[in-house]
Amino acid sequence: MVGYSLVLSVALAATSVLASPLIPTPCASSTTAPTPTTSIPVGKRDPKGLDSLAKRKKRFVGCAYDVYHISDVDYTQLVLAQFGQLTPENSLKWESTEPTRNNFTLGNGDTLVKIAEKNKMSFRAHVLVWHSQLPAWVTAGNFAKNELISVMKNHIVNVAGHFRGHIATWDVVNEVFNEDGTFRSTVFHDTIGPEFIDIAFRTAKLADPFATLAINDYNIDGLGPKSTAMVNLVKSARSRGVPIEQIGAQAHLVVGTLPTNIRENWQAFANTGAWVAITEIDIRMPTPPTEASLAQQKADYKTVVNACLAVSRCVGVTVWGATDKYSWVPDVFDGEGAACPYDENLKPKPAYYGMVEAFKA
Repeated sequence: MVGYSLVLSVALAATSVLASPLIPTPCASSTTAPTPTTSIPVGKRDPKGLDSLAKRKKRFVGCAYDVYHISDVDYTQLVLAQFGQLTPENSLKWESTEPTRNNFTLGNGDTLVKIAEKNKMSFRAHVLVWHSQLPAWVTAGNFAKNELISVMKNHIVNVAGHFRGHIATWDVVNEVFNEDGTFRSTVFHDTIGPEFIDIAFRTAKLADPFATLAINDYNIDGLGPKSTAMVNLVKSARSRGVPIEQIGAQAHLVVGTLPTNIRENWQAFANTGAWVAITEIDIRMPTPPTEASLAQQKADYKTVVNACLAVSRCVGVTVWGATDKYSWVPDVFDGEGAACPYDENLKPKPAYYGMVEAFKA
């Protein structure tokens, strides 16, 4: 792998943005093929399951999942049966992959990639540059601009370079906008400026030229200032040759309150020339759920899937966990939950059948 490291270093230096400093070559351990660190579960895809139905429409259905779920055999087998793409919930976030500077811990990511490959699933890697779940050495490092650029590039090269050729899509940059469409104040934006986005995408493309590169955000489901900001950013970046190749709409939604112009908004994303993906859908409600709220949730999941199907450049839908048993929602939104297509007992809810009906239509 010495040749790859040398070529990558030279290429990154040659294409550096704003005279940013050279970055180290990838660490030796990060240029090897992924090696699992635990036993790899194998499942059987349900020919009538969500992903199998989606494939008939040239889409996929994915699921957020992580290594701490492997011990739940029933849930793991459900995920492997129903879904065609995995997204790690936490194992590829910066605090997990580089907890201290230049110390890369990628074993959990290796395991998840191996699970996907052994089960003929694609893999969406989440996430390279995000303001949240950062280790303190990054957030409180008081780096000057050029040094933080070097830190960011080094992280991308070592993480994305490690999984080179094994990833379908990378979430390169996550959640850069405020609700009014202005840039969010983060250590990357405030120290480097908005050009950190260009730098991150150009570096990621050199580290893994085979992966589709995505920008990802929430509350960009309907038309509005945040969605407009996303369109403008992607159009501008792509006009400069920055490889933003996909827009990820997270779709963390609330039952009965979906925007009425989801399809139009996602079509506007597609009109930038980028692909579109629904990356983290869950649709929460007040708990305990009622028959009426579950019926509305079914309609809402169906609406989201239909919106994706109506946009030719929308490639698929990922649920942020299949079951209410492991949902993040109750821990963040007091009195709300039941956001996933399966209940806490791994039984399909009406929401599941809403997705099925959309793909069968």
